[in-house]
Amino acid sequence: NVPGGKFEIIRGEMTSTTNISEQNLNEFRELIEQRSGIRFDSSRERFFSTRIREHVQAKGLAGPADLMPLLLSSNVEYEALLQRMLTHETSFFRYPSAFEALKKRVLPEVYARKLWAKPRKLRIWSAGCSTGEEPYSIAITLAESPSFATGWETEILATDISRQAIARASQAIYSQRSVANMTPQQIDAFFTRSAGQYELKQAVRSKVSFVVMNLVQCLYLGRMDCIFCMNVLIYFSDEKREHLIRCFYDCLEPGGYLMLGHSDSLGNIPTKFEKIVFEDFMLYLKPGGETANISSRSQA
Repeated sequence: NVPGGKFEIIRGEMTSTTNISEQNLNEFRELIEQRSGIRFDSSRERFFSTRIREHVQAKGLAGPADLMPLLLSSNVEYEALLQRMLTHETSFFRYPSAFEALKKRVLPEVYARKLWAKPRKLRIWSAGCSTGEEPYSIAITLAESPSFATGWETEILATDISRQAIARASQAIYSQRSVANMTPQQIDAFFTRSAGQYELKQAVRSKVSFVVMNLVQCLYLGRMDCIFCMNVLIYFSDEKREHLIRCFYDCLEPGGYLMLGHSDSLGNIPTKFEKIVFEDFMLYLKPGGETANISSRSQA
């Protein structure tokens, strides 16, 4: 990445003679942030410029200046660029400590709090679900929890800005790499194998509803008992991050939990969440759940 450097497309390869200026890159950054809220700051400068060059090459354009009119004229073209920019590297149970907290902390509290409710409902939102491994891991965790086997209405809502990622998630077919964190018993119980691929069984797939959604335009989706938003906040500006955290707070039931990734932080955002340390994982509790038995808490 060299601002103002030169690149040239020769036989489908980009070499050093066509201009790519800092102004070009800034225009692309501003467009992406304006439409999606995703911010590519200076820490990802090399990644950003490389992906722009790759996209210009893939489209067979003379240079980056020819890409902007294309993006402005077509939502399909804009989404194609955004897809190239987004990282969908994930796997089932990618963060084991988060699922241990779900299994041993969150679900028992929900069960105790809603045991006598009519109807008994459990709702979990996977915000930024990528290609589906996270919400399906949530569904598997529920399937392995006998308390929720009968008598409960369970719903897992999974949202992502990428239509392509949602389409792949809906297919529910994965590689061996995606299931590497699972036990052989889990794989046998929840997948069918064919030609080196792993397809989720319908009993798990039916528990998850996928929706294309831009988190910057966060809508009220009804009350949730738990929200997963793992390593997503790092892509937003401080202002949009604060807006999203407030949206999550409003969506949660009293006593509900927000689960963030290790790369995320509430930072200096003023919230009423309480920090809960469970083993080696940090959860964020919305106060008010009558049955919450909190042993370690501090004001977030």
